[in-house]
Amino acid sequence: MKLLAIILNYKTPTMTMDALRALMLELAAYPDARVKIVDNDSQDGSFETLREAVAESAWSDRVDVVASEYNGGFAYGNNFATAPALASDDKPDYVYLLNSDAFPDENCITSLVDFLDTNPEAGIAGSYVHGPEPVPHETAFRFPSIFSEFESTLNLGLISKLLNRWIVALPMPTETRPVDWLAGASMLIRREVIEEIGLMDQTFFLYFEETDYCLRARRANWLTYYVIESSVTHIGSASTGMKNTSKPTPTYWYASRRHYFLKNYGLAYLWAANLLYVLGATICRLRFRLINRPGKHPNRHLRDFIRFNFRLNSFPSGRPTPPRTIANPGLLTGARRSKEGRGRSFGGSRPDRGSQNQPNEP
Repeated sequence: MKLLAIILNYKTPTMTMDALRALMLELAAYPDARVKIVDNDSQDGSFETLREAVAESAWSDRVDVVASEYNGGFAYGNNFATAPALASDDKPDYVYLLNSDAFPDENCITSLVDFLDTNPEAGIAGSYVHGPEPVPHETAFRFPSIFSEFESTLNLGLISKLLNRWIVALPMPTETRPVDWLAGASMLIRREVIEEIGLMDQTFFLYFEETDYCLRARRANWLTYYVIESSVTHIGSASTGMKNTSKPTPTYWYASRRHYFLKNYGLAYLWAANLLYVLGATICRLRFRLINRPGKHPNRHLRDFIRFNFRLNSFPSGRPTPPRTIANPGLLTGARRSKEGRGRSFGGSRPDRGSQNQPNEP
């Protein structure tokens, strides 16, 4: 079994090396596994620091440190490592994505590999993610919808109960189960999935890329599973700083959200989602002011949301530069289309509260 593990680094070389050490303990069981660390154009000496540290390590023959052409975000960085591997004569059977602030626990990868090996209908498997305390992190979700957009911004118990089946964040799973999508802190992807549906959409700079990818997999009849036997310790948002809700929501969140709904459901659905989002957020804001409670969302979030989505005036782009071409571009949209039927047809798990795609979440 051949496995490619990918870690993205952005200005956190010390933490990335800590993640690599934890990863290599798990990869001792897989001598053919290789690791690529992608420095996403940190421009702070991270690339040189990582390259030197790996060269001095015991696994220098199994780990490559590469520098991306620019900081194109999560999807771009992972594609930068994945595309050449799948274009080579020595293709991996699985691609494992690991955050630089996530540290695999014992049997983390073995549990994911064993699960995909024994469940051919599963194309993507993700770990139970917890903090250092340990406190479970929300990483298992339903797909966003117009109903979840209204519920998540309204923040009213009665409405949340009525719309429970559409709340994005699932109740914390207590067993391995299929989910709509997973956060990408620790995610194993079957090679056949990538060959069929393509690489991640690198139009997303950050946020919604895993959501979109799991939706594409679902539409091609591949299931995504939350594997509770696999666990990682996750610090969370070390590179993005998104935990601080006193700061404005970054423009790339608005851009990613818009791209997700427009791409997957069309313009009319996007407008409906926007209107319900604004309606829920406005009611919530008025209600919180009446009871003298602080707002739920980051500073200026509703104003910026309206400016970005309704173009009341100019608003900066959500991406630093347009997407760039990477090796093997055919994989960007899928080298092959899904096979009709493929002997598998499943119903979707139904859309719970809060999401990593909500701006106030880590």
